[in-house]
Amino acid sequence: MSIKGIDVSVFQGTIDWEKVKAAGYQFAMIRAGYGYSTVDPQFHRNASECNRIGLPIGVYWFCYALTPEDAAREAQGCMNAISGYRLDYPVCYDIEQASVDYAAGQGVTVTPALARQLVESFCNTVENNGYFAMFYTNRYFLDTYLGSALTERYAYWYARYTGTFDGTNCGIWQYSSTGSVPGISGNVDLDEGFVDYPSVIRTAGLNHLNGSSPAPSPEPSPSPAPDYITYVIQPGDTLSGIAQRYGTTVSALSSLNGISNPDLIYAGNTIRIPESGNSGRYYTIKSGDTLSGIAAQFGTTVSALAALNGISDPDRIYAGNTIRIS
Repeated sequence: MSIKGIDVSVFQGTIDWEKVKAAGYQFAMIRAGYGYSTVDPQFHRNASECNRIGLPIGVYWFCYALTPEDAAREAQGCMNAISGYRLDYPVCYDIEQASVDYAAGQGVTVTPALARQLVESFCNTVENNGYFAMFYTNRYFLDTYLGSALTERYAYWYARYTGTFDGTNCGIWQYSSTGSVPGISGNVDLDEGFVDYPSVIRTAGLNHLNGSSPAPSPEPSPSPAPDYITYVIQPGDTLSGIAQRYGTTVSALSSLNGISNPDLIYAGNTIRIPESGNSGRYYTIKSGDTLSGIAAQFGTTVSALAALNGISDPDRIYAGNTIRIS
């Protein structure tokens, strides 16, 4: 069996999915996000459009975990992002050399044993939430860190850029990063599927599929967390500044996020902030949101939101951040 597919992220920009489907592509793996809860800025649009036109999709989530507990939190962030979309393909954990390099920058050495634990923790959490789990990596990382045993336990999406498949035990083969696809500007990753995942997943009753029509795309709505809110670190941020802004402490933030050195935080990473002391209603900013649009949705004003959240420039808000509404 050979099934023609692609995988995409924000780096492919705004995609004309109808042209992609018309060109004969039969599935897409879409980046949902990375870290604890940072959603890819194009994910909601990509997933909604594919659901609308009936193009089967799966998702992948990039690994920045330092511990198995981190990987489980990343899986939960992925679950939150994909809720409400129809997924006919697996939920995949993307772990590769960049994951190891990031950990090294945090003072953590990723050993083969730890790498396997990260994959197992993410995939087990995915399975415990009723989804079909998969992991992604390349030949070097598989041989150096993970080993072939994981390909027996979980579905495997294999990256190796060559014209001839080498017979590795996998369900999807990513064979090029320089493809040209109608409806997409620039290079695109090309994939070949060997497994009829829609049938496998539907028969197993996973991904919340029962053979019915696709689930409706979610509308923006308040997104509270049970005991914390999320914040995407911006350039120039310090942990002490974030703590002061949200009425908490550096030690509380360090403990909640597993930060060993409070002086080392990185722009683009998502951290969790204790909800205690920050009573009120919250909203997680989506790609394309404006502060004026959020204000209108919740019956408040731009100036009130700016004052409540310490926003100095109302034209600069960031997808993935959680703001207080009241």
